[in-house]
Formats: sequence, structure tokens, C-alpha cells
Amino acid sequence: MVYMTTALSCSQLPYSQLPTLMTRMTGDEKHGPSATSTLDVLWVLYHDILRVDAAHPDHPDRDRFLLSKGHGPMAYYAVLAAHGFLTPADLDGFGSFDSTLGFHPDGTLVPGVEIGSGSLGHGLGLAVGSALGLRLTGRRTPRVVVLVGDAELDEGSNAEAIQFAGRVGLDRLTTVVIDNDSAGLGWPGGIAARFAVEGWSTVDVDGRDHDALRRAFTVEHPERPLAVVAHVESKSA
Repeated sequence: MVYMTTALSCSQLPYSQLPTLMTRMTGDEKHGPSATSTLDVLWVLYHDILRVDAAHPDHPDRDRFLLSKGHGPMAYYAVLAAHGFLTPADLDGFGSFDSTLGFHPDGTLVPGVEIGSGSLGHGLGLAVGSALGLRLTGRRTPRVVVLVGDAELDEGSNAEAIQFAGRVGLDRLTTVVIDNDSAGLGWPGGIAARFAVEGWSTVDVDGRDHDALRRAFTVEHPERPLAVVAHVESKSA
């Protein structure tokens, strides 16, 4: 089997269709701002960056995307539908009793979803383990990308994961932090400094600017993991 090498070959629907896809999900969602804050980052990742294929979602050489910020998954489901992992009709059952599309994504039920998420603070550690496991088994091509929220970084498990990844130089790991100003404590010097002090390469970027996001995700970072801090409008705006 010849495996795809670019994300573009799996695109099914254009970005302009995402609002229509999201409006199909009428379940009792409590985290609308969490969903919309991730929309542009998710689109750029799946449209331009990730080597994934809806026809072969479990291919061993696929890139891995882990959604740690699992609450408010409407944007994630919409992007998966736009790229062929789900059908638009699947979105209509969002949040219903017998739907596979719950209020937190389930990696055992939804094609293309790597992990079950929603309980904050777990995704980054799982991504570190995935990147390390791929390295140890000799798979140097797959990239591991994890999306976390700014407030989620207050979880102690993330501090340990950030420290370890920097120490062992997991250069196939990228962490995307969606900064919608929801953290209660913040970090001296900004979010990027939290990663840089542990040996990560870092980029601050406008989380709504697709060109800037593409540049951020393709920056060279040899022998270092990459942290992309995507700034979006405040959660309270």
C-alpha cells in the first residue's frame, strides 16, 4: 500500500463549510468557546500538516494527533467530517444516547481519534509517551501533535511531561497551546517561557492566522520538541 504523504489528499470539504458542519451538532454542549477557540488550529493541522488518511486511520506510519483539551469537541468533529473521517450526517447525533460522538472524544469509537480525552492534564504525557515509543521502535517519520489549553498547563502532570520531553530531545513532538486567557495563574514571561526553560523550541502565533500557523508548524527544531502558543480571543470576550 502506498501511504499518503501530505494532508491535502484527504481533504473533502473546504474551510467555508465548517460553520455549517458545526451547526448540525445541536446536543446540549456546555463548552462552546472551548470548541471555537481550536477551530483554526485544527483546520490547518488536518488540511496542511498532519500525514493522516481517512481510508487508513490506523496506519502505523500516520502522524498522531492527540486532543488533550477534550471538552467542547464540536470543532474537532467538524474538521474530522470535513476530512472524511466522519460523514456530515454523523454530526447530527452529537451528544445523543446512542451516538459515538460524545461530549468528550472517545478513541475507541471515533475514527481518527487517538485517545479518549476530557479530564485535563493527561494528553501531553500521553503524547510524550507516544513520541518516545515511536522513537524506540525505530519509527522516525510519524509526528506527534498534542493540543492543550492554557489553563490545563496548571496540572502538575504537564510540568513533568514538559521537563522530560525537553531533556530527551523529542523532536517529533509538537505541543499546541490554545491561549484564550482562561488560566488563573499564568506563567512568568508568558506560556512559551514555560517550555523554553526546559529546552523546547517555541513559537508565539496568532491562532486565527492560517498562514502564520502553517509557518509555525513547519519551523525547524532539530533535537528539540516544539511548542506553538496559539493566541485567540479571550474566553470572556
